[in-house]
Amino acid sequence: MISKCGPRIMHHWAHFGRRNCDPWWENETPWHREWKNRFPEECRERSHVAPDGEIHRADIKTPSRETFYENLVWVVDGSVFKQNFDVYHELPAPESELGQDLVWEKAERHMHGTIGGMCVRLSECRLENPEATKARAWGGTWLFMHEIRQQVIDSYRGHHQYNWVRPRRTWLDATCPVYIDLGGDFMARLETYDESGLPCIYWVCKRKFVCDVMATADARAVAAGVLPIPPLPTERSLQHSIAVESVRKI
Repeated sequence: MISKCGPRIMHHWAHFGRRNCDPWWENETPWHREWKNRFPEECRERSHVAPDGEIHRADIKTPSRETFYENLVWVVDGSVFKQNFDVYHELPAPESELGQDLVWEKAERHMHGTIGGMCVRLSECRLENPEATKARAWGGTWLFMHEIRQQVIDSYRGHHQYNWVRPRRTWLDATCPVYIDLGGDFMARLETYDESGLPCIYWVCKRKFVCDVMATADARAVAAGVLPIPPLPTERSLQHSIAVESVRKI
């Protein structure tokens, strides 16, 4: 055995050879089993063999064909870092007319103005600077959420600002969709809101997620085009700092 003490994954022991040991394996928890039980038995604990002989076991592999390493989604047990994962104000759907006009200030814990929602109108910025974009917007007058809340709610589809204190970079850097399970009937999918690079989450119903995973060949099409949902609670309580995430592949 050899020790693995890298900066991203929990410190652990591993075999010298990789052919009979899944390097993504972690101890199974009740959370893992509850998620696996949402799917038919024949979809659970499916093995994949990479061209180099390395073995990976997916908790769930749906009937649709997959490209190894690429066409998958991650579901992360957020209960272990829930107190460090704050969900803030609603955002209008990014493709809506309002969503394309508003440029939001990134929300940060302890910055109460941004937590409540602060933005400028791109159309107003362009009166001063015709070349302004969402990525390079300046000028305009600050708007606060209470001034435009009804407009935002009318265009709302499930997006919120959030702040993850001391996040695990693995999930922020992931190229496949990442869903954070914070409990309840919905999960938070990590997204980038628009060209400004604003981080946001998108609430996804777990039942919709399971149905789409079983029926959709493209992992990125899961939970796409869902119907608008009512605004959900915008703040999460705070808990201990991130230590170890219970994570499995779906």
